[in-house]
Amino acid sequence: MAKNLTNSLIDRKNILNNDYALNKIEDDLSLGGYYWKDEFWFTKNDAAKLFDIDIRTINNYLSKNEDELKSNGYVVLKGKNLKEFKQCFSDEIYLNSKVTNFGLFNFKSILNLAMLIVESEKARQIRSRILDIVLDVIAEKTGGQTKYINQRDPEYLLGTFRENQERKKFTEALNKYIDMGNYKYGYFTNRIYECIFKENAKEYRKILNLEKRDKTRDTMYSEILTNIASFEAGLAYEFEIESKTKKRKLTRDEADEVLNRFANHPMHKPHLDDARAKMASRDLCFRDALHYKLESYISSVDKKDFDKFLGDVSKSLEQQIEENKEIFERLKDK
Repeated sequence: MAKNLTNSLIDRKNILNNDYALNKIEDDLSLGGYYWKDEFWFTKNDAAKLFDIDIRTINNYLSKNEDELKSNGYVVLKGKNLKEFKQCFSDEIYLNSKVTNFGLFNFKSILNLAMLIVESEKARQIRSRILDIVLDVIAEKTGGQTKYINQRDPEYLLGTFRENQERKKFTEALNKYIDMGNYKYGYFTNRIYECIFKENAKEYRKILNLEKRDKTRDTMYSEILTNIASFEAGLAYEFEIESKTKKRKLTRDEADEVLNRFANHPMHKPHLDDARAKMASRDLCFRDALHYKLESYISSVDKKDFDKFLGDVSKSLEQQIEENKEIFERLKDK
């Protein structure tokens, strides 16, 4: 889906928190600047020239977006720092001796400014290039398969193993304690999905544009799999208790009543809120997939997630299997 960086704080944060993309963007754009304290810096005049706009427009954006720009590196030099900067660049920048504070953009905050300015064609071109590079970086790291970017999480393999174990116990509980036909397995799977992330399997697959051969759970993040495993384990226990209390298998209505009571327990809320936020936010950022029923949970993706799925700690599923082969053999034998 098309992204309009000028009016979406979340989309701007998702780029500015992505150090892997920022490094590529800096190399690609080659904006120049004054190299000071291990970074390139830009004055307000530099910004005005770069975007071909009046410096008053720069000041207006600073006034309206000061907190955001400062959070991404814009600084106002004073005292010792201002004196040092003057000494370093006295031949290139004239600063009146009466100036007691001086604003500077680092590379990250100058990109932030480019994402805000609507009056500048140059800013629009930079935004377009930024979006292209972000897509290229993700495609490069994932081999073009963002569908399975979840599997690059070092915790994914353990999460899916745990969920598979609990899934077996859950289906055994459905067989022993629920008096329904074979459709009960798909029925309660959908009910659990709806409880955790407000979508049934069909809705989820449509949003991620999964093909018939794709397995739904192969695309889920480790935290989601852990929530499903926890939910299945708890629900299997509740079905068993209720069935033994009644000394018979449960009807669908009775099982639904147990599920609703279990799902609405307050202990689930923090975990469900966290799972929904992670899935909705990551899918929008990495997969460009919007979970409409979870829009209120969407926030920006933090740096740890970029490390987890794009950084050095991220690994292909094949690597994880090879590295953990002995561990999972031992777990399987228990």
